[in-house]
Amino acid sequence: MKVAVIGAGKMGRWFAKFFLEQGLNVVVSDKDQDKLARIKEELKVETASSIDAVKSADRVLICVPIESFENVIAEIQAYIRPGQTVMDICSVKERPVEIMHKYIREGAVLGTHPMFGPGVKTIKNQNFVLTPTNAEEEKLAEEFGNWLKEKGARVFFMSPREHDELMSIVLGLPYFLSLATCDTLISYGCFPEAQKVSGASYKFLLTLVEAIASEDAEFSTSLQMSLPENNKVGELFLKKAAEWLELMNKRDKKAFLDKVKRLKAELEKIDPNYSKSYEIMYKMLDVFRSEN
Repeated sequence: MKVAVIGAGKMGRWFAKFFLEQGLNVVVSDKDQDKLARIKEELKVETASSIDAVKSADRVLICVPIESFENVIAEIQAYIRPGQTVMDICSVKERPVEIMHKYIREGAVLGTHPMFGPGVKTIKNQNFVLTPTNAEEEKLAEEFGNWLKEKGARVFFMSPREHDELMSIVLGLPYFLSLATCDTLISYGCFPEAQKVSGASYKFLLTLVEAIASEDAEFSTSLQMSLPENNKVGELFLKKAAEWLELMNKRDKKAFLDKVKRLKAELEKIDPNYSKSYEIMYKMLDVFRSEN
């Protein structure tokens, strides 16, 4: 089997390397010729134009930013043939899947979302979401999902809409919190001093801030603008933050304490072992910090 990877960015490079390691033939395409030359040299992989890559491949994996996605699909759609498969890895799914359905008349399409970044060394124990929308795509998703499971991945199936609504919490909220928190820490003016004397809680907060602040700015912005429930989730967060701040301003210790206890009780209903999980997480964080 031959796979065409369209896009030689970080994730495109990761998947090209992964497919090569699985014994598949791989051809990579990108409009940035310098980027294409680097991946050819680094991975010793075949490179070609998008059209030539698609013509020669059995499966096509689109690894480009969502802003470029429709242009790429429009460019290659005339060269997709029956029996060929086109998949994407965009962090949002509803719009990319709609675009593939709009343009691609031959072959099959499947929305996918690898829930990891290019820094991971292996797909083992990583989450992978597949979003089929009809019987043909469900069959393809089952086949591809089983292949991923054989490699050690955890595979989940849902509709594109369900995915995007869930990602507003899974991705949208952490990014929103991280960016707002980073802005708050810098604006407050004691970032360096706080780092020196911080404990586990603050270090955990900084880990989130640093992880997301290191992401590509275009990706972070696109993510916040694209997820359908981001506004609703953000507004709910601001409402809840205002409620907590009001109790703090009133110095209403009893109400504050009652609210904390209620949240702990709700968490225990969801996961009776959550307290133990947090203890383990803090210990792991301390080890991580000591080694870095």
